[in-house]
Amino acid sequence: MFRLSKLTDYAVVVLVRLAGDESAQGAVQTSPGISCATGIPEPTVAKVLKAMAGKGLVTSLRGARGGYRLSRSLASIPVAEVIEAIDGPIALTACVDGGDCESQCLCPMRGRWDPVNAAIRTALGAITLADMESAALFPRFLRLPEPAARVAPESCAQPSV
Repeated sequence: MFRLSKLTDYAVVVLVRLAGDESAQGAVQTSPGISCATGIPEPTVAKVLKAMAGKGLVTSLRGARGGYRLSRSLASIPVAEVIEAIDGPIALTACVDGGDCESQCLCPMRGRWDPVNAAIRTALGAITLADMESAALFPRFLRLPEPAARVAPESCAQPSV
């Protein structure tokens, strides 16, 4: 079964969250704030943001008012780019596109997965994070309100009853 890693799924959630609403476009957000808003553990959010910064998808800003923001709009980030940033090249089998395989010289399927792999890459490259955001299952009026751009970690604590 072809399945994306959980970390890639989290990366999509984090990047869409970074986009925020249009009034906060380009706002800086912290990993604890994103964690609080998405329910993804903060160490995982930090790991995703570090990987995304390494690939130029987000910009990190240091200092007291530091955090992360998107480097580009959601409409200009294809899902394929996010997958490759987290999981590496998109390939169905080890031998696709010249990967290592111990049976490569004897394999009757050698090179025959390449068109399938190319079709998957093309499909994932045609879908942007903006498409993913607009395809949300819940209408905006059913979603939780957008938190402020900077949320202190203690604000995630549940109120005592």
